[in-house]
Amino acid sequence: MPDSTTQEQTYPLLDGIETPHDLRRLRPDQLPELCAEIRRFMLSTLSVIPGHLGANLGAVEITVAMHYVFDTPEDRIVWDVGHQAYVHKILTGRRRDFHTLRTWGGLAGFPIPSESEYDTFAAGHASNSISAALGMAVAAALKDENRRVVAFIGDGAMSGGMAFEGLNNASSYPNNLLIILNDNNMSIDKNVGGLNRHMVNLLTNPTYNSMRYDMYRMLRKLNIVHEDQHKDLQRFNNRIKALLSGQTNFFDSFSIRYLGPTDGHDVVHLVQILQDIRDMKGPRLLHISTMKGKGYAPAEKEPTIWHAPGKFDPKTGERISSTSATPQPPKFQDVFGETLVELADMDERIVSVTPAMPTGCSMTYMMEKYPKRSFDVGIAEEHAVTFSSGMAAEGFIPVCNIYSTFMQRAYDQLIHDVALTESHVVFCLDRAGLVGEDGATHQGAFDIAYLRTIPGMAVCSPYDEIQLRHLMHSACFDWSGPIAIRYPRGAGSVVDWKQPLEHYPFAKARVLREGSSLAVLSLGPIGVSAAKVVERLQAEGHSVAHVDLVFAKPLHEECLRKLFASVPNLLVIEEGCLSGGVGSAVLQLAMEASYKGRIKTLGLPDEFISHGTPAEQKRYCGLDEDSIYDAAKALLGTTIEG
Repeated sequence: MPDSTTQEQTYPLLDGIETPHDLRRLRPDQLPELCAEIRRFMLSTLSVIPGHLGANLGAVEITVAMHYVFDTPEDRIVWDVGHQAYVHKILTGRRRDFHTLRTWGGLAGFPIPSESEYDTFAAGHASNSISAALGMAVAAALKDENRRVVAFIGDGAMSGGMAFEGLNNASSYPNNLLIILNDNNMSIDKNVGGLNRHMVNLLTNPTYNSMRYDMYRMLRKLNIVHEDQHKDLQRFNNRIKALLSGQTNFFDSFSIRYLGPTDGHDVVHLVQILQDIRDMKGPRLLHISTMKGKGYAPAEKEPTIWHAPGKFDPKTGERISSTSATPQPPKFQDVFGETLVELADMDERIVSVTPAMPTGCSMTYMMEKYPKRSFDVGIAEEHAVTFSSGMAAEGFIPVCNIYSTFMQRAYDQLIHDVALTESHVVFCLDRAGLVGEDGATHQGAFDIAYLRTIPGMAVCSPYDEIQLRHLMHSACFDWSGPIAIRYPRGAGSVVDWKQPLEHYPFAKARVLREGSSLAVLSLGPIGVSAAKVVERLQAEGHSVAHVDLVFAKPLHEECLRKLFASVPNLLVIEEGCLSGGVGSAVLQLAMEASYKGRIKTLGLPDEFISHGTPAEQKRYCGLDEDSIYDAAKALLGTTIEG
């Protein structure tokens, strides 16, 4: 529960709002005060229950305006990414449960339809809102329903290829879709690319946009133009835009009516604009300008840090970190970042690529030292993969870092543009396995299974930080073809991790302990928990082997066949989905070898794992130490070997 800071706050307007119907009873001049109360409420709560802060502070006014003007949930609001939808949750009946945000059994950190009828579509990955909302708008037109549909998308998500596909299709079918582009010139890390520069150009030329909007309102009031003339009016507007700005409007080129930019923090004006354009016919886009972290000085000053700052003191802005008297292991992503710089020091062919997450994956180390060899391509995973393959074709060694869950979006590129050409690209998959509070949309559950199906793709996972360094070094300089190295979010298990880089043999497992009654086969850092279980079993008198598989593909067949010939029980453990995972690969090989013993596989079940702490998620999935111990004991039975 939030601390006393939350209890001391008073919210005269917010306390009276349980649903958007209550919101609509307020006068427009009361909305600025409501927005101020919402900010105080979020700061008070999120300082204790960590979540996405900066994006939500920036989206307060537009969220209030949307629910004030549109008849939600009958009208649909489709969120892109969704980490800016906290205000939406607060206004749609979930304020009293907001303190449970991102906790096991509590509110999700993203919109999820099973949680509320106001959450019209799942949101966690970027750039899908326009396509989903367009589908809803076309469906409304087909059913002859007077339902309004809004897609709310940020300028960072607009750089994704799927957003362009939606824009390109928006004028192809009858629909009245409204796209609201929330432009804060900042996604998580600073936006990059030509589209971002175009947004800046639009923001620096407000004369035309202001004049066009005022002219439109005047002509409507005078009944000179009607909605059935919107295409002719749009063409006329395009010509005015080209005359005044010397350039063609990007969105007008898609036959989407463009309105803006306008101040995204003037809630009264936003309500007026949305009321004016709410019933326009045809697809249109409202461009609003906002500030990430708006209303909280520390977040305004350093938006990247305050995107998800963890616990903090809302009065002083001091971030609260857990401290320990003893040295702690580093985060895997930091080991990746520092090791990447070492590799780049060794060979100028090393280049780095990331789709808009350099801070999260710690590629910032490389970007600071070798900016010309570092490439943040924006939220564009498909492009990142093929771009990397193109660089590999010209003799470079690309290290492409993508979160496991986001790599799913580039599956065809992995097959067609990398594996088929046998490109030597090193993929480092951060956030593999259970990721904690971000929940179902962000779990790195599927990478082992989907990568194993690709011919020529090697898949490995380090036991600890030291092995991550060796795998990165070997993948760059000793091995060929496409390689994926998966590792989890957060800290590992080794404090003294910065050991000299060494060669690691390709497709080889490590036998950590010999044994004759049971062999525990683990992949990746889950092996640290497995090792503790093996120690417990050994202390009880059981003869238990422990093998660190290292590679999910190719498997070390020689090692496994020796186990098939000598050990009657196998326990395979992975922090990935059971269906198609490394356990499946071991079972297949065991069947081919006519293995007569028993095999038990532990991994993620065939369901989407909800948000909570990683410990809670592992316990639920049977991957905590006690569950591993119970599974091992079940295989061994109750007899202690002599």
